Amino acid sequence: MDEKRSAGQPSVVFGNTTRFNGFLRFKETLCIQGRFKGTIEATGALIVDKGAVVEADHISVSSLVVYGTVIGTVNAMDKVDMLTGAVVRGDVSAARLRIADGVIFEGQCEMTGIEKDVEIFSRPTEEIKAELQAHG
Repeated sequence: MDEKRSAGQPSVVFGNTTRFNGFLRFKETLCIQGRFKGTIEATGALIVDKGAVVEADHISVSSLVVYGTVIGTVNAMDKVDMLTGAVVRGDVSAARLRIADGVIFEGQCEMTGIEKDVEIFSRPTEEIKAELQAHG
C-alpha cells in the first residue's frame, strides 16, 4: 500500500479493534483501522484503512485517503483519494479528487482552489502558454 507512504507515514494509528466516539483533532497523519463516529477537524492527513468505518457529521482535513468506508461531509484542503474498494457516502469538497475503479461514491463533489473568473478565450495564446510553462 504505497498510497499510505505518499500521504506520509501515520503518526498515530487507531487499530482495527479501536472504537472511538467524539471530536478528533490532529496535526500529523492519522490512520483509522477501526471505527470512528463523531467530528474530525484536523490540519493533518487522514487515512481510512480497509475495513475501517468512519461516520462523521463532517470531516475537515488537509488530505484524505479512503480504502474503507466514510459516511459524512468531507472538506479536504488538498486532495481526496478514493481507492478500489472504498465506500464514500456524503458530499466532498477538495482541490483535487481521484476516484479509482470499484469505488462506491454517493454524494456531490465541489472542486475548490480553482480560479472561477479566468476567461482563457480573451487572452492571447502566447500569454497562456508562458503562464503554463512558468507553473510547469
